[in-house]
Amino acid sequence: MGRRREVLVGSAILTALVLGVFGQTARHPFITYDDPFYLTQNPVVLKGRTGEGLRWAFGMHIGNWHPLTWFSHMADIQVFGLNAGHHHLVSVLLHAGSTVLLFVLLRSLTGAFWMSLLAAAVFGIHPLRVESVAWASERKDVLSTLFWFLTLWAYT
Repeated sequence: MGRRREVLVGSAILTALVLGVFGQTARHPFITYDDPFYLTQNPVVLKGRTGEGLRWAFGMHIGNWHPLTWFSHMADIQVFGLNAGHHHLVSVLLHAGSTVLLFVLLRSLTGAFWMSLLAAAVFGIHPLRVESVAWASERKDVLSTLFWFLTLWAYT
């Protein structure tokens, strides 16, 4: 199998695996822990992407400074409203993207298809990822992971 075909097949397998494990979160509601502060009762985020929201996102809120997370939530609200399933699905897709990036990165560094696929699969469905993927307010983790893997890929 050629390198390009290996990457496409591996990516499809990993995407299906992550969607199979975490796709069920598309049927889950928001939770009452942090979701009201981040999404369901946050007046700035509930307006979607606005100039006010853009300025606000660069401030310190709920003990964190993560403007990209706020932009992401605002974009989700703009597109999906308060449909919790869609917010969860965006996190699942971001995580699937990270899993595929990890596979591509490992494959390009080692040349080992099966070991790269296995390592990415373990990352993709590992129980430590559940909180990050299934909890809408934890979007910051899936975003930071995606950008970390993109940075490593660009570096290599």
